[in-house]
Amino acid sequence: MRFNVQRETLLRPLQQIIGAVERRQTMPMLGNVLLRSNDSGLTMTATDLEVELVAGVEMDIATSGEITLPARKLLDICRALPDDANLSIDASEGKAVIRALRSRFVLATLPAADFPMLGDIRVERSVKLPQVELKRLIDCTAFAMAQQDVRYYLNGLLLHVRAGSLRTVATDGHRLATCEFKTDVESEDSVQVIVPRKGVHELQRLLGDTDRDVQLELSSNHIRVSVPQLCFTSKLIDGRFPDYDRVIPKDGNNTVFVDREAFRQALSRTAILSSEKYRGVRLSLNGATMRIQAHNPDHEEAEEEVEIDYDGEALEIGFNVNYLLDVLTVVESDSVEIRFKDPNSSALLKAPSSEQSLYVVMPMRL
Repeated sequence: MRFNVQRETLLRPLQQIIGAVERRQTMPMLGNVLLRSNDSGLTMTATDLEVELVAGVEMDIATSGEITLPARKLLDICRALPDDANLSIDASEGKAVIRALRSRFVLATLPAADFPMLGDIRVERSVKLPQVELKRLIDCTAFAMAQQDVRYYLNGLLLHVRAGSLRTVATDGHRLATCEFKTDVESEDSVQVIVPRKGVHELQRLLGDTDRDVQLELSSNHIRVSVPQLCFTSKLIDGRFPDYDRVIPKDGNNTVFVDREAFRQALSRTAILSSEKYRGVRLSLNGATMRIQAHNPDHEEAEEEVEIDYDGEALEIGFNVNYLLDVLTVVESDSVEIRFKDPNSSALLKAPSSEQSLYVVMPMRL
């Protein structure tokens, strides 16, 4: 295989797929990237056996073929070369020679036939939506995923496809986040799949803020997201996600409206003196004022007051401050609505007059 390519033309797709290459792997091949060339251009594939990324480049190929090269070494070489460099890559007989300007590199290769491919998937459900909306769905919920929980089905993001909508849901057992996008899904039955944590983070990295459509395809074992010149495929978590709708409070009769940024800043300052282990803060609601208090084992205390719109009964309730801050970071409005039932029940947070994104946070005893 032999071809010439501009540095930037090769660097960008390499950066897109490098996230699927593990720094430490038991199989040497998983540290390599598969290069395949034909008359239409070059494709580059990286995988860790759970996530597969394929990037395409339209270019002229002198001699077609396929080979695998050390992914991170190839990326580092491209990064180190000048912006206007033109690379010549000639691969044969177990090695690849890369020439650019006055530089010459010789990389060891592995047979392309040994590279593990996920292959075609049997698509059972397909959804098309703007790239920016899929990114928003993920960004608004992914923070609530569990990390290394023994309940393995919580270590990922639920995609719930049903007639007229696509919903994402994440929970770690202490908080829950859900976001919905109305789209044309022609289906009488709903489908739920769980995307693993690494796949979710790769999608967050790859998706952009553009209105161009992406194709979302689901099978019984895989999810595939296709955008121009890039294809993401991930295995799914085999498990049953909890009935999240039962967790969302329906009977909160104490409603608070508060400026989102003022609330976020007050919580951030109060959190400085909260317990490093429990990260607890106490919210005291009384009339038009919310008092936020925190203390730690060193008998240090912090207190903030925030103006609120509230006409319910006086109420004190404790929360993990990090959980509240995570929600306030993604709520897409200037103010936030919080519904409480009592100090022992979960709180519901959302943008006022919108049910598109809902966030549930369990209280904690302080």
